[in-house]
Amino acid sequence: MKWRMLGCAMLAIAGSGTNVLADEGAVRHRIMVVEYGAGDKNRMIEVSDDGKLTWQHRPPSLCVQCQPLANGHVVYAYGGKPTGVQEVDRQHNVVWNYVGKCEQILTCERLPNGNTLAAEQGPCRVMTIDPLGKTVLSVDIPVKEIHAHQQMRCVHGLENGNVLVANEADAVVREVAPDGRLVWECPAGKDVHEALRLKSGNTLIGCGSDKRLIEVTPDKKIVWELIAADVPELNLTWITSLQVLKNGHYVVCNFLRGQEGKGVHAFEITREKKVVWKFADHDLVKTATNVKVLDDQP
Repeated sequence: MKWRMLGCAMLAIAGSGTNVLADEGAVRHRIMVVEYGAGDKNRMIEVSDDGKLTWQHRPPSLCVQCQPLANGHVVYAYGGKPTGVQEVDRQHNVVWNYVGKCEQILTCERLPNGNTLAAEQGPCRVMTIDPLGKTVLSVDIPVKEIHAHQQMRCVHGLENGNVLVANEADAVVREVAPDGRLVWECPAGKDVHEALRLKSGNTLIGCGSDKRLIEVTPDKKIVWELIAADVPELNLTWITSLQVLKNGHYVVCNFLRGQEGKGVHAFEITREKKVVWKFADHDLVKTATNVKVLDDQP
């Protein structure tokens, strides 16, 4: 990795890729990235705040999302045959594994109580699994999409016991109660991957290949929006993961499928739409579907 000073800015260069471009003394992040690709290019990697690869793990099959845990382990879904959810340590030991009874699982979430959500597709349902592998709850998710692969992306458990689900092909975010009742839904853009319920009660939605983020109230009024024209230098293509930092900034993953080398993989942005950090190392990563900052977990 070579560092070049450009006036008051510092540019990290790795081949033709850019890791960080910001003012001197600016934000840097240690991150975990899920890289999407065939063979050994489907992997999870950790990248230090100076752009070095420090850890990588290759899942047994297709992986598009992961959750770093406080103990250093990582929980992720794998979408092959079989399909399921694994927790691995940094030595790549599988310390927990759930095998699904469905066509595909691509997303999951470890809950604060130690249980795990597994988003089973075909049929479309969210399973709650305890640490011993027992199914505690199964919630059917209303969905129009027939093909399993595009039924769901990220799912999140809410404090009220409901689940918030990004239904990718339906282009809708839905909140569903444990008994399967549809509590709330909101149009979310084509290929939606993730939505987060904010402390305010509003919902932050990454609108997939519509290339925008929106914050909506419970009555679906848009109170904040970021569109591609606001940040043309980033080449927003397909928003696939979101993270809210303690400082209130948003970390966004930009899936560059088909446009490798023409934009950033991830960025941090303020509510005032100022980009304060970005990751775009195209030598290290071709296409990323999930990026999580590790040094500032809420």
